[in-house]
Amino acid sequence: MSQAASGSGANTATSPASPPAPPPPLTGTSLVVGTVALSLATFMNVLDTTIANVSIPAISGDLGVSSSQGTWVITSFAVANAIAVPLTGWLTQRFGQVKLFVTSVLLFVLASVLCGLAPNLELLIAFRILQGAVAGPMIPLSQALLLSSYPVAKSGMALAMWSMTTMVAPVVGPILGGWLSDNVSWPWIFYINVPVGLFAAWITWQVYHKRESPTRIVPIDKLGLALLVLWVGALQIMLDKGKELDWFNSGEIVALGLTALVAFAVFLVWELTEEHPVVDLSLFTRRNFVTGTATLSLAYGLFFGGLVLIPLWLQTQMGYTATLAGLTAAPVGILALLLSPVIGKSLPKVDPRLIASASFIILAAVSFLRSGFTTGADNFTVVLPQIILGAGMASLFLPLTSILLSGLPPHSIPAASGLSNFCRITAGAFGTSIASTVWEDRTTLHHAQLVEHLTPYDTAALQARDGLVAAGLSPEQTLGTLDRLVTGQAGVLALDEYFWISGFLFLSFLAVVWLAKPQKGVAVGPGADH
Repeated sequence: MSQAASGSGANTATSPASPPAPPPPLTGTSLVVGTVALSLATFMNVLDTTIANVSIPAISGDLGVSSSQGTWVITSFAVANAIAVPLTGWLTQRFGQVKLFVTSVLLFVLASVLCGLAPNLELLIAFRILQGAVAGPMIPLSQALLLSSYPVAKSGMALAMWSMTTMVAPVVGPILGGWLSDNVSWPWIFYINVPVGLFAAWITWQVYHKRESPTRIVPIDKLGLALLVLWVGALQIMLDKGKELDWFNSGEIVALGLTALVAFAVFLVWELTEEHPVVDLSLFTRRNFVTGTATLSLAYGLFFGGLVLIPLWLQTQMGYTATLAGLTAAPVGILALLLSPVIGKSLPKVDPRLIASASFIILAAVSFLRSGFTTGADNFTVVLPQIILGAGMASLFLPLTSILLSGLPPHSIPAASGLSNFCRITAGAFGTSIASTVWEDRTTLHHAQLVEHLTPYDTAALQARDGLVAAGLSPEQTLGTLDRLVTGQAGVLALDEYFWISGFLFLSFLAVVWLAKPQKGVAVGPGADH
């Protein structure tokens, strides 16, 4: 569930001392239709992140850029989305939850069309930034509106149903993205949002427009927002361009690093003293919020980095088509869909720390399985970890969301959810950049080390060369084939190292999650003031 734990922005934490009573839960057809509409919007948003994963090689080839540059299509959306999330609280108070959500969905549709029409990488990245920015309120508000639609006793199940939708998207995304890239063209991964978005916006307005939240004029923290954009943007650009510019041997990278560091320090000082902060940092005084947000963000960064690397490796090193890479990634949703309702029902009865611990063990096991990949890995060897990964997804987002929201009054839930969502999405963007950088750097290193053995004095190298010559290859073809074999071996060695380290990092999160206070019968939603 690449997007399962989210909420609205931070300024709602500065709500009046006596906030108005929330509207009563929905019932009957309105509840069903409203849930479907909100879930569709969430589905579209998450789909647009994962659908691009397997399409990067096609986009890169069509636009004439490298695969590493193509990953900006993913990270630019994620960073813009993360930066926009804290604004959701201020925008909600100014315009209302329902108007803001519907407007966000419609603007997302428009940005999707522009992405599909982009003639070069620069414009595509610009439109992806726009798409990520206008998408900021979508997932937070879909969760907030959904929780307001259900009674407290059923809030766990409501979250589980919502999460199932966000788990379907990562399954459908790679398959659909691969098929469209192979059989139609990559712009259709964006055009497909048009009918889904228009339908979701129309239904949401029909069901929820009479349940609009109260509005009031609240000053926006302009300097805080500018500092947020500056430090997150500088850090992301540094991570993306570091491998191209030889990291801190480049003056540009040093300048970006210093800018991010200074802007972050000033941002912290400013937000702690501002009356209407764009990010309510006071939430970090709550142990469960810190614990839940930290473990969710770090685990998501590792998880999403691997989610991007696998299809990239399959297509660039293993000869998979985009469609086959998508089908190989798809089984991740099987256990995720089956287990989500079970976990949703169990949350009020079982300590969420136990469920989260099970998730980290499963994610570690998947990483260790992947660390044994070889250039001769068959499709089943690649698919098996994907199937098991679904259980880790199902048991990751829901318990950690309940931990970080536990103990909060209803009017603070959007702020806490929004801030945790910002941390998680930012961690996902950083995780993608770090994973691709580590993989490429280690591949280059292993390639250089392996090439050292291709000498007239190495028995294995001579046997490989003689075998190729005996098969009728020319000297040039023989050298080219040997280089491809070395590149493939170097790539899989680098991939194995990434997942080996990831496995131990997932296990280390077991120590962090148990720092949270135990919460029994956790419920979030209207009236859940515990």
